Amino acid sequence: MKSFIRQVLEKLLKEETPISDIIFVLPSKRAGAFLLNELSLLSSESIFAPKIYSIEEFAEEVSGLKSIDNTTTLFEFYEVYQKLTSKEELENFETFLAWAQSLIHDFNEIDRYLIDAEKFFDYLADIQDINHWSKQNRTELIENYLKFWAQLPQYYQVLKENLVAKEQGYQGLIYRAAATKIPEYTSENANHNYVFLGFNALNSAEQIIFQELLEKQLATVYWDIDNVFLKDYHHEASLFIREYLKDWPFYQDNPLNPGIEEYNKEKDISITGIPKNVGQAKYLAELLADKSEAELEKTAIVLGDESLLLPILNSLPPNVKDLNITMGFPLKNAPVTSLFNSLFDLHTKSGSSYYYRNVIAILNHPSLHQILKPYASKFIQKINKENTVYLKLEDIQDNFPEDLKEFIGWCFNDWKNSAKIAIENFQNIVFSIKNILKEEQTSKLQLEFLYHFHKLFNQLQTLNNTYPHINSLTALRNFYNEIMSTQSLDFQGRPFKGLQLMGMLESRALDFENVIITSVNEGTLPSGKSNNSFIPYDLKKSYNLPTYREKDAVYTYHFYRLLQRAKKVTLLYNTESGGLNSGEKSRFLTQLEIEKQPKHELKINTVSPKVPKVNNELKVIEKTPAMIEKLKSLANYGFSPSALTSYIRNPLDFYYQYVLGVKEEEEVEETVAYNTLGTVIHDSLEEFYQPLEGQVLTEAHILDFRKRIGKEVATQFQKTYTKSPILKGKNYLIFEIAKRYLSNFFDLESNRLKNGEEIKIVKIEKNLKTKIAVPELNFPVYIKGKVDRVENCNGITRIIDYKTGKVDQSKIEIVDWENITTDYDKYSKSFQVLAYATMMKNEENISLPLEGGIISFKNLKGGLLKFAKREKPRGGSKDFSISEDTFTAYQDQLKKLITEICNPAIPFTEKEI
Repeated sequence: MKSFIRQVLEKLLKEETPISDIIFVLPSKRAGAFLLNELSLLSSESIFAPKIYSIEEFAEEVSGLKSIDNTTTLFEFYEVYQKLTSKEELENFETFLAWAQSLIHDFNEIDRYLIDAEKFFDYLADIQDINHWSKQNRTELIENYLKFWAQLPQYYQVLKENLVAKEQGYQGLIYRAAATKIPEYTSENANHNYVFLGFNALNSAEQIIFQELLEKQLATVYWDIDNVFLKDYHHEASLFIREYLKDWPFYQDNPLNPGIEEYNKEKDISITGIPKNVGQAKYLAELLADKSEAELEKTAIVLGDESLLLPILNSLPPNVKDLNITMGFPLKNAPVTSLFNSLFDLHTKSGSSYYYRNVIAILNHPSLHQILKPYASKFIQKINKENTVYLKLEDIQDNFPEDLKEFIGWCFNDWKNSAKIAIENFQNIVFSIKNILKEEQTSKLQLEFLYHFHKLFNQLQTLNNTYPHINSLTALRNFYNEIMSTQSLDFQGRPFKGLQLMGMLESRALDFENVIITSVNEGTLPSGKSNNSFIPYDLKKSYNLPTYREKDAVYTYHFYRLLQRAKKVTLLYNTESGGLNSGEKSRFLTQLEIEKQPKHELKINTVSPKVPKVNNELKVIEKTPAMIEKLKSLANYGFSPSALTSYIRNPLDFYYQYVLGVKEEEEVEETVAYNTLGTVIHDSLEEFYQPLEGQVLTEAHILDFRKRIGKEVATQFQKTYTKSPILKGKNYLIFEIAKRYLSNFFDLESNRLKNGEEIKIVKIEKNLKTKIAVPELNFPVYIKGKVDRVENCNGITRIIDYKTGKVDQSKIEIVDWENITTDYDKYSKSFQVLAYATMMKNEENISLPLEGGIISFKNLKGGLLKFAKREKPRGGSKDFSISEDTFTAYQDQLKKLITEICNPAIPFTEKEI
């Protein structure tokens, strides 16, 4: 396969003009590099390399203006805006940014297409005026709005004059200047020969430049368009070139030579639908894995969606030895980027203290591990343990030694909403990380990232010094993001060896034998509508400005031009809809099917990843001698009722929590958790009732408790939750709920007294431990726990367990004793109550029968929910007394359960929950 560039060079080498004297102008620098490579392969002797320009560089050469980036243009525009706008109507820089970006884009388009700006903006102002014609009494807001549109010609003119005076320009202004100066330029360079190749969609300024050079016979233009498209007057691929051949005077007298005959040759075209973007990356790897080194040399991967770069790089098979990537690695994907984003998050939030998540995000960042270890991890543990939601600067600094306080200051000192202070601190942080990395002599890539951030902050510093408009951290962050979006790290590689990986625009004027294009979906190829403009669609059409239709035609040309000379084409598209992706294949693929050429071999298929069958087998953990020793230790220490019910619910949970000792990671509890609320209620009741042990409860006691509710709950929240004030947000509501729970509980107690019950407090939050005789085990077994309350009511002893959740009477009743150690949902509450009753009976020698039950704070209307034995599951009588028979039946089941837990032959088997 001969590439388009090679064909042109072969033709030029046969002509009289030495190729070294020709000035080449191409769509991109990349195409220029390929041209020099092809020339070196074609030349049999040493020659001077010809001069090569990209079209943007050539426009700069002709215009005499130096290109400035979008950021600098925004600052220059704000200077103009300040001069021409009255102080009353002047917007600050942050508000200005919201609309200025779109307006500069429109200025750019107006200049590139050589439109009379004054007439155009007058027309635009009149449209806005007509939109408000029906408003009889125009408000001040509408008047200011219309005044703004009327001022646009002035903004444009002064910005243009200012930039030209500095010999600078944004892209459109450079093109306008080049179109104006091209006659003068051609006169001064009449002895030069120019070759333009690989162009398609030209703006009006480029058309003037091309036509001027053609008319003066100083240039030759080589269009890369196949006859299949050129002769099809409805095909978008040839839309622009057909117009030039029809409208340019030069082509009236010098018709284009016969077009190219490449597209209708034999081609193997495969269209494959794959679910998800990452699926495309994985399938691409499979396609490449079968290719030899020679085939990879002739292969290009063109990314329709450039965000697929990293998934593809991570999926490349080992046979890809050489790879050339024309796209850079976006700086925003660098690991250290998240550190600077976290610092912005911390300092753009106003307040005298810092939110703990923002602080932890900085202290825990991998880039700072070597600087802050081990102090950062200890401080984070302290934050989690003490449940500190908001931190002051002093709280942070006090946890780091003197030699780190300067660094901590750069991160956490008040930046006073100053861009200058922020940039200085960023630079200090960058240098500190750099010094640590240099000492360790590791991670050259990390150093490269830091160098680019150093350059970025230098650029921000220069802009801030030159244009003092960045007067807040929010404005600084906007510009940081603006510059960041254009920054990338170039990959190093051998540009003409191995597999080529590029974006669609980098493929201009380049040809490859094997082409793989990804993300050939509607909305990506072509990209579809986007409206980043103040100019209405109708006005664009009137002035021949490009609309989304022309943009689609540009993509159509690039797509089909890649296919022109290729022999094997693989087109991948995403079949899944999700997010911004519709899952609809591109119209280009449908067009290929409908307009299939006779010699094209077209295959259409869909693939899906092989999903291995996952057998959700329940885990089984065999007991080892070490585990048995741990169980013996637990038995001697004492199994708690909650540990035993944990085993009933799921033996695997018991294994993780009690045998391995795996605990939940401690985290800051921003909103009071339900178990914390339960602790607060329990501890408050302990404080109220413990002094009454051995006494009879009276109405006076309850009255005293009511007065102390608010103070006691606040004290318990401080002990259990946090010392910080909680009188705001959800936590305040939970604080009030705790008070209401206690108030309702005291109502229940008061009603019991009024109903003639005599309540004597026996024990409150009593720690108990009792031995259980298990003949099958040759080691001692104990159960232990803390009973919430033991009272004597009218001569009957009651064991009471508090529950802040909702419990119904049915959950504290038992029919079949066999089920008490197997059915967690139905019988766990009964199991716990009887465990406490067993411990009290054995340790305190209380007389039988007794009663046991639960007070549910979400079901206080039910009063004390007493444990009961039922004859039948439905109906039948209930026995609320706990007698010797009850203890005998319960202890039989308890011993069976403990025997099973400690039996080496019975593994811990997971239950389906």
